[in-house]
Amino acid sequence: MKQLNYAMQFKGSAAPVDPANPGVLNVRAAAQSSVIRSAVGANGLSTNLEGAAGASAKFDSQVRMGAEGEFDEDGTISFGEGNSIRFVTVNRGHVAPSSEPGVTAGAVIWRVEGGKGQFAGASGLITSNFHFNMAGEVTDNQFGVIFVP
Repeated sequence: MKQLNYAMQFKGSAAPVDPANPGVLNVRAAAQSSVIRSAVGANGLSTNLEGAAGASAKFDSQVRMGAEGEFDEDGTISFGEGNSIRFVTVNRGHVAPSSEPGVTAGAVIWRVEGGKGQFAGASGLITSNFHFNMAGEVTDNQFGVIFVP
């Protein structure tokens, strides 16, 4: 098995599947190839997200909200043409109001359940730390450890 690690920032939107049922959402987002730098210095932590050569990744999921800010989610992430993973929530994700007015933040862990192309037979875990606003604009910071045959 080969281990692939990735860190990407996806931006996109979330919208109800059916306006009559706002508890089920479709999330669609994309991330450009990038380099994320984190450095610790005398003044604490500094970070920078820089674009890098390469194509974009695409994210598509369905979120089912539960009680008290808990949710389940499943979906796919495509890394280039024909290379995608399938994922499902491990236990439940959580959302809550953030300290920024009008912004909700949350986190979830997904289990990779195979995929296509490069990811056929893949396994692993992905963490998602995200936030969204009242307009449905989503920013999702993901870190994945994926094992491929």
